[in-house]
Formats: sequence, structure tokens, C-alpha cells
Amino acid sequence: MGYLEEAEELFDYTQALRRDFHLHPELGFKEVRTAGIVARELRELGLEVTTGVADTGVMALLEGSSPGPVVMLRFDMDALPIQEQTGAEYASVHPGVMHACGHDGHTAIGLAAARLLVAHRQELAGTVKLVFQPAEEGLGGAERMIAEGVLEQPRPDYCLGVHVWNDQPVGWLGIAPGPVMAAGEIFQVRVKGQGGHGAIPHLAVDPVVASAHIITALQSIVSRNVSPLHTAVVSVTTMKAGDAFNVIPSEVTFSGTIRTFLPETRDLVLQRFHEVITGVANSLGCEAEVDVQKLTPAVINDTQITACVQRVAADLLPGDTISQDCATMGSEDMAYFMREIPGCFIFVGSRNEEEGLDAAHHHPRFDFDERALPRAAALVAASAAGFLNAYGDL
Repeated sequence: MGYLEEAEELFDYTQALRRDFHLHPELGFKEVRTAGIVARELRELGLEVTTGVADTGVMALLEGSSPGPVVMLRFDMDALPIQEQTGAEYASVHPGVMHACGHDGHTAIGLAAARLLVAHRQELAGTVKLVFQPAEEGLGGAERMIAEGVLEQPRPDYCLGVHVWNDQPVGWLGIAPGPVMAAGEIFQVRVKGQGGHGAIPHLAVDPVVASAHIITALQSIVSRNVSPLHTAVVSVTTMKAGDAFNVIPSEVTFSGTIRTFLPETRDLVLQRFHEVITGVANSLGCEAEVDVQKLTPAVINDTQITACVQRVAADLLPGDTISQDCATMGSEDMAYFMREIPGCFIFVGSRNEEEGLDAAHHHPRFDFDERALPRAAALVAASAAGFLNAYGDL
């Protein structure tokens, strides 16, 4: 029996785990219950388990029957601060917290993949390092795990990550070489002027007007500074300016995000970002303070490893559509692992419009077609086995 058939037989197990995690979501670095279940399930498989990595992260080692390379499989566990609106029978019981990005599915996929690989242990030449990561959603979980030694003893030769993907239906796979998810920055800007009465604006220095001009001018960075052949996003997403209808405030704050693929594009965007803000603010008599914090690098799939995963997918799921040019401006801290270890980040289609399972990631109605679970678990497990057994002469 092959990996896909075995994964289908594990469907009830995987679905039950996924729904339990969805029912009890936990935010980044607070995944205590989730991590406890993960550790229990891995120990029941007879694996060597380490807990408490980056507070709530879990790591396990699965040794094959003979020596060989090390492949790392990473699965994120955290939920989001969103009030769920799915109406599902397994909807979150925690107000204001839900699994709106599929990490409940990723954790369940990881545990199913572990079972599959244990069942095939005698066929494996090498080691599988299973990593269940906390705090992917912009909180630095990957960096914390790396700082605490997750990439050592043993150091992986390859790594794999997976993401259910509601942009595409079940039966679609995104396995593309090169950049597939963007580098991300978070910015906050404070524009300082001089407050005054709204009826006598000539006696004030209005930071609201200055901010409006700045936000408009920022849109020229992508349209007039970045090459049309490259990609970038500059989005202002929050703004706070005063409390009274007749008072010009003394300052305005706004924040947002920058996304790029190429390092040189990132450098150009950040340079122009600072120049536009300070230049426009000064021209209107205001001062500006700019704070930009790095979120993640770009997720860049290794060409050779990606080709290997594509071949595994074609053998395992011959009826699926494999996209080799998919990319998103969303970001993922799997990038930190892949900056150190060559690997592949896989997207598995999970949308089902007929069932109403088509809301976007991070939406209060987000849910996905659970038929994606065994497909993802089988693909991850078969790819890991392929790496260990030199599939495609890696």
C-alpha cells in the first residue's frame, strides 16, 4: 500500500485532530494544549521528543533503518486573534481567537505524516526531524527555534514545509522553484505638526494633511520606482488622527506593510520609503519619525529539491494540477529555516466553493476542505522518504 492510500486510511485520525485543534485555538507562544497533544502523539509512536523549544515548540527525531541524510519537516501550530464566524460545529470555543490560516490542519498533517513515516521506517536511510513551530504569525517563532538550536544535533540537509491553500481548489498543488512568498516588513510612521482649532487652520501645522499627501505619494514607489518586471507592495493599513471634529491634532500615526521578493527591490523600496516620507513631511512643515521592522525574508524554494518534490507529486497524485509558477506576496517565517537549509515550501489546494469553503486566509469565515489533509500528509511523507532514499539523485 502506498503513502496516499495509507493517508486516506488515517483520515478519521487526522480530521479528528484538526477539528480538536480548531475547537481549541491558541495564539503564538501560548500553544500549550496543542503542543501537549503533539508531544503525546509523537511519544506514542516511540519517537524521541523534545518539548519547550521556543516556549511551546516540539521537536522529534525519527531514525531510519540505516544511516543517511537528515530531512526536516516543519509544521506551524498557532492561531490568530480573530473572532470566528464560520458557524462550524468545531468552531473556536475561545472568543476572539481562531484558526483562520490553516495551522490546525498543518499540525494534524504533521502528526499524520509522522505516522506514515514510522510505518515505513525500515525503508528509510537517514533521519526525519519533525518540527512543530509556535508563533508563525509575525511573532518570530522560527527565529526563536533556530536560536535555541533546532537546526543542530543533527543539522538537516533538506527541509520541507506545507500550507493548505484556499486560493486554489482541492486537486491543485503549488510546487514552484525560486521565490514563492515575499519578504515582509512592518512599518509605523509618526507625523508631527502643531495642533490647533479646526476653524483657524492657518495657525496650525496640520499633520493630517501632511499624512494624506505622504500616503498618496507612497503609492508612487511601486508605480514609478520599481521595475514593472519586479514585484513590490506598499500598503498603509492603519491610521490614527485626533479625537475631536474641531481640533487639528498635533500628530498622526499610520502603519502598514512592505512586501518584496528580490533583495535589491527591497533595498530600493526602503530607501524611497524613507525619502518620500521625510521629504513630503518637511515640505508641509511637519517632522516624521519612521520605524521599519523586518518580518521575514522571502521564501525561496531550492530548484533541485523542488524538482524532486514535483516528481514525487506527479507519481503520488497523477491527476492533480501542479503549478510551477505560483507565488504570493504573503510572507511566512519558514523563510528563516530555508535561509539556512535548502528546501521546498508546498501549497496544497483546499478550496471548495460548492461547500462554501472558499473564504480567504485570515478571514473570520475561513475554513477548508478536509480532503486536503491526507493529500498533504502523503505528499510530505513521500517527499521526505524520497530525499532520504536519494529520489531523483539528490
